[in-house]
Amino acid sequence: MLRRLDAVWIYAILFVIFLYGPVLLMPVFALNDGTFATFPLKGFTLKNFSSMAANTSMILALQNSLKIAISVAILATALAIPASLALTRFRLPGGGPIQSFMMLPLVIPSIVIAVALLVIILKIFGIQLSLWTVAAGHVLICLPFCMSVLMARLEGFDPSLEEASRDLGCTAWQTFWRLTFPLAVPGVISSLLMGFIISFDEFVIAFFLTGTENTLPVYLFSQLRFPNKLPGVLALGSLILVGSAVLVIAAEVIRKRGAPSNNPGDY
Repeated sequence: MLRRLDAVWIYAILFVIFLYGPVLLMPVFALNDGTFATFPLKGFTLKNFSSMAANTSMILALQNSLKIAISVAILATALAIPASLALTRFRLPGGGPIQSFMMLPLVIPSIVIAVALLVIILKIFGIQLSLWTVAAGHVLICLPFCMSVLMARLEGFDPSLEEASRDLGCTAWQTFWRLTFPLAVPGVISSLLMGFIISFDEFVIAFFLTGTENTLPVYLFSQLRFPNKLPGVLALGSLILVGSAVLVIAAEVIRKRGAPSNNPGDY
């Protein structure tokens, strides 16, 4: 039994190293005083980080990604709230298939979604590609994630609380704003953070749907062709890695702290 547990731990450690090893090496090479990401390291330097401020193209791409990610997080969450309420509070005809249909972007490859959206936007609607088309595509892929977070939160509520609110004379709208929404705030915050992270880091859809203005992932990909630009790309990638990790941890902490209690007195 002990040998089996040791084998499981060894396998788990090797799996984590294989999965996250290349990612963890990125900050190491970003701090390396050399052009190429190879060992042995030539020395320690912060010039790759300080030089980012002078790169106007990178700053512009960063601003574009922030604009899109903030807009997508707000819009996807705004759409996910009523959809999650409808699927968790009402017995809709075909509710199961509807939910499965809305979750399809989770299982369809991103490149398939990107090509389909590209054809629809250009051939059917005749809309010029821009940051708005990228945002539209990101809302589509973020919506299932936001719904999953919010539905997990809403399903943990005691429905009798809302029933008691309506029995006391509150309308459905008043019940939502005075009871349901305050209790769902941790889920809403987690949904906003999740939508922001997914949109900010997304590459494939942004690559297909962007126009003349690049998002940050698309810009970083374009710079990989130039070896002398690699240190700056690694430096910015390291900052994005740290920022994304912080946001993911924050979303999980908020979700757990806001988990509904089984004790009615806690409400």
